[in-house]
Amino acid sequence: MCGIIGYTGSEDVKGVLLDALELLEYRGYDSAGIAVADTDAKQTKVYKCAGRVKDLRTICESEKIITECGIGHTRWATHGGVNDTNAHPHQVGKVTLVHNGIIENYRELIADYELESVLKSETDSEVVAALLNKFYTGDPDEAIKKTVSKLKGTFALVILFEDHQGEIYSTRNVSPIVATFCKEGAMLASDLTALCRFTNRYFVVPEYHILKLTKDAVSLKDFNGNPVEPDYLEVDWELNNAGKNGYPFYMEKEIMEQPDAIERTIANRITSGMPDFTADGVPDEIFTQCERERVCVVACGTAMHAGLVAQALVKSILHMHIDVDMASEFMYSDPVIDEKSLVIAVSQSGETIDTLEAVKYAKKRGAKCLSIINVKGSSIARESDYVLYTNAGPEIAVASTKAYTTQLAVFYLIVAKMAVLRGVFSQEETQSFVRELQRIPDVMKKVLEGRQDIHKLANKVLEAKDLFMIGRGLDYSILLEGSLKLKEVSYIHSEAYASGELKHGPIALITQDTPVVAAVTQEKLMSKELSNIKEVRSRGADIVLFIKESLAKDIDRAYDTFHLPDMQDEFMVMPASVALQLLAYYVSSDKGFDVDKPRNLAKVVTVE
Repeated sequence: MCGIIGYTGSEDVKGVLLDALELLEYRGYDSAGIAVADTDAKQTKVYKCAGRVKDLRTICESEKIITECGIGHTRWATHGGVNDTNAHPHQVGKVTLVHNGIIENYRELIADYELESVLKSETDSEVVAALLNKFYTGDPDEAIKKTVSKLKGTFALVILFEDHQGEIYSTRNVSPIVATFCKEGAMLASDLTALCRFTNRYFVVPEYHILKLTKDAVSLKDFNGNPVEPDYLEVDWELNNAGKNGYPFYMEKEIMEQPDAIERTIANRITSGMPDFTADGVPDEIFTQCERERVCVVACGTAMHAGLVAQALVKSILHMHIDVDMASEFMYSDPVIDEKSLVIAVSQSGETIDTLEAVKYAKKRGAKCLSIINVKGSSIARESDYVLYTNAGPEIAVASTKAYTTQLAVFYLIVAKMAVLRGVFSQEETQSFVRELQRIPDVMKKVLEGRQDIHKLANKVLEAKDLFMIGRGLDYSILLEGSLKLKEVSYIHSEAYASGELKHGPIALITQDTPVVAAVTQEKLMSKELSNIKEVRSRGADIVLFIKESLAKDIDRAYDTFHLPDMQDEFMVMPASVALQLLAYYVSSDKGFDVDKPRNLAKVVTVE
């Protein structure tokens, strides 16, 4: 989950590294550090500290750092506490290293190669640096290959060798590294976000290859020493999309970007009013060849919640069975997966380790794998048979917003495609469904225009220690995500329940100090939902209600409400999701928290 940057070139190296680490900080913010090659002294200098990149910047600004080459790291702690010593980079002898991943056999390596005496930290990463130094005799490639042959686990390694000034080396297994060469020099990073200031052209470093960067060139070789031509990719992200553009937090900016993100995601996948995945290279038969009970979504966190919405839509529209599995549990639950199955993997980054392993497992069982991903060339995308990119653009805030709603938009297109292919929808019905999908950006804009009203509602839950969210059907599906958002950024203990389940125990926790957020967007369920709301109100709970405008009538008099713009019931998850995102955002910002960097969390989970 850590963030890595490496750069050698004509720009101010210190500035490039620190700016990149700020963009990568969503991957971890327990500590930060850089290492730079001092060519005059022919040594590598390390600057690091526990805390945020801003703290590291303060340290570095007091130092005169002139160099053409350096590496950097922002840490999400796994092995060892949060302190200066455990911060990366780690330096042992002539080797300076940053690492993302988990070395499972690090204790064995310490014992086998008698490394204890040279170690200063509690990390598994420093063990790799020590092993590299032990094997290093002047040839970086040979030391890397010998070291990697001893490692068990996942890793992205970026290395400086003291007597190879101006050179950066890297290799990886599972954990991602992307790289590029442009007019400013050569650079690598954990993900494209850190590179997009300079270029939208990059390549993914293949597993078990050695990458070498100099200011004049990029070289890539396999472990047999054979040169490999990098396979460059391009993204259409605007370079300034990775900045805050005047917003106090990335989360607010990304919430506001959702109408455009939805438009980008669906625009090129609609032809003559029909869903069309031709440009994505996804054949129609993938949606028809799978057996009726052999569709499974695998994902984690927010992406899994998108899958739950898809599950509800598939059941209600297609009358098909569809499983939604936590990717972290998938392999261990003996899933019924075979060559007649379609597995849909969902991940913003495309690097979520549990989801990646689930895809690999499904493919071994013969299943076809379709992934819904935001980042081109990511590990899950490369492992899958087919990919649908969400085109959300860079998402920096740890709490996902636009990635979630663009995932939903893709799922709506999939449902429409399956419905027409399986004869559930006529062409006219499909076109009507797609027209409603195309309304989403404008409807979202209406919610965003009313965000100050949601801000006022946020005050109703600001001081809560515990909170419930209740709804039925699709409302329950989106409240699971709304509850997660509130937990992530405000640290309020929030639980979403299907309304009827409250009576089976949880209602015992409802008091006048326990506010309830309710969603009412499904006309056929309205009377039951309102009955459940009255039940919790009778126990003293304050109610914050998000309700479809056409259903509101005189309900405003009884509850604090926000009217959601009307859509067909199946599509109400979209405006409701934006409203719930805003609620969480305003609660967090009004509490004075760092909305973009919730405690103990990181954007990309690349360790199991």
